[in-house]
Amino acid sequence: MKIAVLSSGSKGNSTLIMTANTKVLIDLGVTKSYAEEKLLELGVDPSEIKAILITHTHIDHIQGLKVFLKKYHPILYVNKTILSLLKEYVEDFEYCLYDNEFNLEDLSVTAIKTSHDVAGSVGFIIKSQDKSLVYITDTGYINKKYFEVLSNHDLYILESNHDVEMLMNGKYPFNLKQRIVGDKGHLSNVDAGFYLSRFVGNKTKTVILAHLSDDNNTYEKALDTVREALKDNQKMVKNIMVAKQKQRTDVIEV
Repeated sequence: MKIAVLSSGSKGNSTLIMTANTKVLIDLGVTKSYAEEKLLELGVDPSEIKAILITHTHIDHIQGLKVFLKKYHPILYVNKTILSLLKEYVEDFEYCLYDNEFNLEDLSVTAIKTSHDVAGSVGFIIKSQDKSLVYITDTGYINKKYFEVLSNHDLYILESNHDVEMLMNGKYPFNLKQRIVGDKGHLSNVDAGFYLSRFVGNKTKTVILAHLSDDNNTYEKALDTVREALKDNQKMVKNIMVAKQKQRTDVIEV
């Protein structure tokens, strides 16, 4: 598998996953023109995107769908709850319903329920041959029942949204601060470090910290916090990086 995060943050999220047989996106929370530009930079014709996996229906994860679907007609992979909510935003699209597990060409996908303030939200474990990745953002916590299946994957794309001290001392109103730190909000840097220190295994080569807040975090704080947590738990990861807003990563091969 090859992976590139096209954009990650509160202004728009989208990630490209490629194998020998298929090219898919996770979410399309950026504009069609931005997605086209970044895909073409990576040598991918947007018409090659045959499917989009939707994590949830907040606008920073679906804002580009209407126009992209109209031009390129990929299939949306959704659960029943996301489907019902999407129909309020997008009309006349082809979709595939899943429960917990499904296959998409040479990808095997498992959906993991997340805890966010919108119904039906999920993360994904995606496998191809003997390689695998985890994609989880926009959740207040990760249920312990998933710890085993989330352990020892090649790549983790995990939310590291905020530094708690920056958030609490920042300009946001109190109710928004409470939402962000709550069980249906977002993972902090400390949360990301905690979960990664339990999930990372011998196979793990890369961690991408995602969905960082522009106002309540810095790249340095996120990286330092996660690296310290991994070190404290005697976990080693060769490549730890930050996915940025309106800026794609290079292609990462697992």
